Amino acid sequence: MHHIIYQSPRIIIREFLPEEKQTFFDLFIDKQVTQYLPDTSPERCAEMFNELQENYKNKNLSRWAIFDTLDNSFIGMCVARIFVHNTDQIEIGYVLSRAYWGKGIATEVCRAMTQYSFENTKTNEVVAITDLENTGSQNVLQKVGFKRLSNLIRNEEELAYFKIERLQFHL
Repeated sequence: MHHIIYQSPRIIIREFLPEEKQTFFDLFIDKQVTQYLPDTSPERCAEMFNELQENYKNKNLSRWAIFDTLDNSFIGMCVARIFVHNTDQIEIGYVLSRAYWGKGIATEVCRAMTQYSFENTKTNEVVAITDLENTGSQNVLQKVGFKRLSNLIRNEEELAYFKIERLQFHL
């Protein structure tokens, strides 16, 4: 049985099944969906999919699938991982298919991932970074209670940087 991370009347967040590789790949085909993501080659997608299956086996933080509870259609994916710039922090993120933009789903996913990170790790801080232009995601993070910090520079690119502390997070 695949492990469920979160479920509500609207969405279910669960592990990708090994046979859902194509579903995972399809998310990276829509250029509008991936405009704020690092370029992902087909090889990198395959690698990511193998990594997430490994992570499930080892009970590590990972990437998970988001499905519509009503008709089981694929919404996108989300991630919780140790933050490369500060290993005491957990970084969360998500990518949603365009059909699901602007419906409040990102906010629900963001809240669920934040909760998951606090419940399953010892971290006191969950962070997220977004493209400077990605105001949609920035609004979502602020709605969930994240505070914007000074921009982060990564690979010479400036990114918006958000953080929430365990004590500030209210369900």
